Amino acid sequence: MRKAFAVLTTVAVASLGALVPATSAQAADCSDAMAGALSGYMYAYDSTNCNGHLGHASGDDSNWGDSALSFRSGDDNKASSILNNGNNSEVKFYGATGYGGGHICLSRSEGWASNLSDDRLSNGASANNNISSHAWANASACSKWAV
Repeated sequence: MRKAFAVLTTVAVASLGALVPATSAQAADCSDAMAGALSGYMYAYDSTNCNGHLGHASGDDSNWGDSALSFRSGDDNKASSILNNGNNSEVKFYGATGYGGGHICLSRSEGWASNLSDDRLSNGASANNNISSHAWANASACSKWAV
C-alpha cells in the first residue's frame, strides 16, 4: 500500500510540473522589458531577449563609443537586442558613429527585436554587436527593418 501511495504521489507531483511552469522560465522575448520601459524611449541590451541593459534614450546619440550622452564607451558595438517605446517615431540604428554605415530600423508597432543575430544592416553586415549610433526617424527614411 505504501509503495502504491508513493507512486501515485510521484505521478501527481510530476504532472503538476507539466501544468505549472517553473518560475525561472521566462518568455523568450522582450515583453517584460517593454512593460517596464519608459514612454518615449528606445533601449538597447547586451544580450538577447532584452537582458543586460546597455542604455536608453529619448533623443539621438551619434556616438555610442564616447561618454557624452546616454550610451557610453562600453556600449559601442555591443547591442544584441533593441526596444522602441517611442511616441511618434521609429528608431534608426547605425553600424558606424555619426549616423554612418548601414542601418536597421525598429518600428513602434514592432516594439522590439529580441535577437539581432537574426538581422542584417542595410549594407549586409550583421546587426548583432554592430550598432554605434541611433536617431529617431520617420518610416520613410528606413529601407531596412528589424524582424
